[in-house]
Amino acid sequence: MQFTRRDFLKVGGGVVAAAALPAAPAFAATIDYTARTTFDDWDRLFQQGGPGQPDQPNDNTNADGRSGMLAWSQSYVLLGLVRMYETYRDTCYLDRLIDNVDQVLAVRDSERGVTDYRGLSLPAWRADHPYTTGYTTLADSNGQPVLELRQALPYAEDTKVTVTAGSRPDTFTVRLVNTQVNRTVTHTELSMDPASPDFAVSRIYAAAPGPLQLTARAVSQGVPVLGEFPMLTKPVIFAVHTGMITYPIASFVRLVCGSPVLRQRYWAKAAEYLTACREAVAVHDWEYRETAAGGGYLIWPKEQPLAYDGCEQPINQSLGLGQTLVELALATGDRGYRRKVAALAKMFAGQLAVDAGDAYQWRYWPMGGKVYDGFVKTGSPDTDVSIFTPSGGPARQFEDISHGAIDVEFAVRAFRARLGFTGADMDRLARTYTQNVATTDPDGLPAIHTTVAGTTLGAASVAHQAPRWMQATPWDPAVHAHCLALYTRYQPTPERDGQQAIGFGWLLANVAYLNWGAKYVS
Repeated sequence: MQFTRRDFLKVGGGVVAAAALPAAPAFAATIDYTARTTFDDWDRLFQQGGPGQPDQPNDNTNADGRSGMLAWSQSYVLLGLVRMYETYRDTCYLDRLIDNVDQVLAVRDSERGVTDYRGLSLPAWRADHPYTTGYTTLADSNGQPVLELRQALPYAEDTKVTVTAGSRPDTFTVRLVNTQVNRTVTHTELSMDPASPDFAVSRIYAAAPGPLQLTARAVSQGVPVLGEFPMLTKPVIFAVHTGMITYPIASFVRLVCGSPVLRQRYWAKAAEYLTACREAVAVHDWEYRETAAGGGYLIWPKEQPLAYDGCEQPINQSLGLGQTLVELALATGDRGYRRKVAALAKMFAGQLAVDAGDAYQWRYWPMGGKVYDGFVKTGSPDTDVSIFTPSGGPARQFEDISHGAIDVEFAVRAFRARLGFTGADMDRLARTYTQNVATTDPDGLPAIHTTVAGTTLGAASVAHQAPRWMQATPWDPAVHAHCLALYTRYQPTPERDGQQAIGFGWLLANVAYLNWGAKYVS
């Protein structure tokens, strides 16, 4: 049964009855998540410090030591500022956005003089540990590289490699221990002689992917020196990171280009940001592909240091970049952007399945892709699908609601741009939320499922992501009502135990969306 606004709102004024809620901090009862002052106060608090600040790089050299913080924290701050401007039409939010964007652009790889794994310094933002493949190169007693070990499982830099002597002079044992995932791999009596049945590369390949998704490459013959060695990662520029970071920046450009009043005040910045967005999305042109039927998607090219090199990217990662492409298409009318958006929309539309309730369901990995279908070793890395994962899948899980929010954001924006989808599609995406995502727990309190197909109940941390589906609210105000009910129940705040929460960035975006969506609630 589809939930309505009345199902989620128990008393007048859009607030769930406090008596029905579990105990919350004493100050929580005063929080109005649809109030402008809540966003403004928390935005000022965010500026005082904490994870995801705009002047910090996206790789793990930042102050927090966490890769991806521009993509998964600061991008939401920027998006929140865009949505607050759209709600209240106060240019103070655009001025705040400019302050942050200038800092974000200043830490692009090209500005910092750092490179990706190919040695290229590009106008985008690289990331590394814990996302990318780890490497350790073992050398002989003369310092000559002998064997390269590669771990495709995330958190590779938490792996220590120990080399000990084998029972024969020409053999050795490698032991890898990863403390983050608590997994160990040991290969004994290895040889660097390609003719030996114990040839290290062949033995490790035969056991792949294994607990740490370990592979190896021979550099030369010889016996590696004994000892303990770290595993390091190589940086990659992720399309989804580029998309998440540039989406609100491109939205600013779209807003300015569409308003004579804003053009008078902000045209110089809009022109600067347009160039920056064009350059950033162009970094991923080499990853873009189209099917024979005209569907667009992104791949991870083979030998890119990622677990599924040679495979299609998850749907949300292709559409993450697609969000920016929509805004650029609207701002510029560029035929190339319009064509790509239409192709990405066609791909996503082909992934959507209508369920019994006339809602949409879809998967995390694109159906018909290599990871979805699964792939096996060919006997040689040269002909394998993936260098770092010789065999993998099938992986057919439904899209989770957090990544699904990116998909819905793209679909609604593409629909608004008349570059894909129909009104019926929008109705079904709204029903995905109200029928499959939104629910109540055994106590009758507002709750959330973990995927677009329903499945299991999610924890409070899952519920906190719900307002990111707010783009569907114009087609059903119950989306906003349920998101507000979840926030009223769980009372998320920027601080936990006196420390700013890592999720502070998306919390700001969600409060902005609860403000933004309120205009659709009668």
